Amino acid sequence: MSKTLGIGILGCGNISAAYMRLSPLFKGIEVRACADINEAAAKARAEEFGLRAETVDGLLAASDIDIIVNLTVPAVHYEVSRRVLEAGKHVYSEKPFVLSLEEGESLAAIAKEKGLRVGSAPDTFLGGAHQLARHLIDSDAIGKVTSGTCFVQSPGMEMWHPNPDFFFQTGGGPILDLGPYYVSNLVQLLGPVKRVCAMSSAGSEYRTITSEPRNGEKIKVETPTTIHAVMQFQSGAQITYCASWDVWQHGHSNMELYGRSGTLHVPDPNFFGGEVRMTDKGRFVTLSEAWNHPFSKSNDRGHANYRTAGLADMALAILENRPHRCSLEFALHVVDVMTSILASGESGTFIDIKTTCERPEALDPQAAKGLLV
Repeated sequence: MSKTLGIGILGCGNISAAYMRLSPLFKGIEVRACADINEAAAKARAEEFGLRAETVDGLLAASDIDIIVNLTVPAVHYEVSRRVLEAGKHVYSEKPFVLSLEEGESLAAIAKEKGLRVGSAPDTFLGGAHQLARHLIDSDAIGKVTSGTCFVQSPGMEMWHPNPDFFFQTGGGPILDLGPYYVSNLVQLLGPVKRVCAMSSAGSEYRTITSEPRNGEKIKVETPTTIHAVMQFQSGAQITYCASWDVWQHGHSNMELYGRSGTLHVPDPNFFGGEVRMTDKGRFVTLSEAWNHPFSKSNDRGHANYRTAGLADMALAILENRPHRCSLEFALHVVDVMTSILASGESGTFIDIKTTCERPEALDPQAAKGLLV
């Protein structure tokens, strides 16, 4: 097998540019072609990044494509990924890769039958900041984590996104859109979730777009836009998680984890970098400068942005015959947690999580360097 796997991008919207721009940083992958149901969008992206524009069927059949990256809208992630697997190719999907446990189990069965891999974003938990937090927890630097809080709150997406409709449809909302970053990071830090409870609501029935080119159009809200949840982990930790698109301003930290001997302040898991702060009991301590993680370094418009790290890790895992970190089992557990939070918000009951998973292998500085060209 070649030491480089051919990558095809299916879906040429906003996020596709990041994959195309950043993929050359990594070993094991080469983006060769792209496709979209809007063929003009595929041609425009192909010209922008020097790729081959394909039809959807052409990309599925292309002999030089080993992995297809599914960047379609969440409502069709399952159907598109199923077609990719049935075409005999590995698939790596944007988050969430499915919208139900049943869809994830269906993809798992097809992948097992065909000997193929399924991977899923987000891969931001592989960032230097979050891997430092993992290292500190695994080193017992704050003692056993007993509780914590997470807040991801804003006024929404309709002020900046050109086509924000899908954010407010089934498959969107702050839990399924932003939750993957937070829940994935919590699971890689603390292990699997045991049960959840939640309350949910929508701040308004319609949202008004104020971005261009659709300024003034209204969107019907079909999913909760404020959710307050509690997650109980198998480790015993209890984490309060608040996600909302009905908040103009707040003063909460993104993520705080409380251990028996200290507190860990973890930056926004939507990003790879940021400042990790730790206390020894109540006193802040200076963290070691020796943690020189490559995915903490600013490389993209003033930020540490290593999107496609998860895709590259999956490609190298295929070549090296080892597990990949952004795995189906890990992503499916995260989906199970998120959909259970939504179900609890509707029913007002505690819900036991049906799935479990292993924590992904840590990505220390040396391992991260091994993914880079």
